[in-house]
Amino acid sequence: MTDMPTKRSSTPNRTASVTALACAGLAMGMVGLAFASAPLYDMFCKATGYDGTPRVGLAPTQVAMDDSMVVHFDTNVASTLPWRFVAETPKIEARLGETKTVFFRVKNTGTTPSTGIATYNVQPGLMGSFFVKIQCFCFNEQTLQPGETMDFPVVFYIDPAVRADSNTAHLQELTLSYTYFASKNGQPSAALATTDGKGAKTNF
Repeated sequence: MTDMPTKRSSTPNRTASVTALACAGLAMGMVGLAFASAPLYDMFCKATGYDGTPRVGLAPTQVAMDDSMVVHFDTNVASTLPWRFVAETPKIEARLGETKTVFFRVKNTGTTPSTGIATYNVQPGLMGSFFVKIQCFCFNEQTLQPGETMDFPVVFYIDPAVRADSNTAHLQELTLSYTYFASKNGQPSAALATTDGKGAKTNF
């Protein structure tokens, strides 16, 4: 008797195809998450003040308190960007809930046009959720021609709720720190920052 041909099952092939598709989908999902994680993390930090990131908000609704804090301004420039960068004053005293405006000046000391972008944070980090920026030049690309100088304002206030938090109630000072990097595709380029004076005044 002639043996009938045996029909092989296609189940292993289907399983392999499903596994391959699942792996490909997982890989694409991880890539997408990697691209999304940076802006999502940035949004989270801005909304909560996490990791010393100043909150972004509207003008204060409470009346300013008699209590105040000293705000220091720290300005830095990455070694790859030929700019000078200073605050108009190294520090100010701000009443809690009072809107304050401070100008920062940048100058291109190089011989060619260059584009920079600033990052920032607040120290101590616990103050991030109480330092509220209403207007800021950070994360906005700025292109300066050789020798060109520009002034940028930062408008902010310190939330009076800082005194209701047991972790920050005793604090009397904070530092707002900015670092300018060369811009690459709209993002700060990876470079080591060098201090341009730790808040000190630089002659232009």
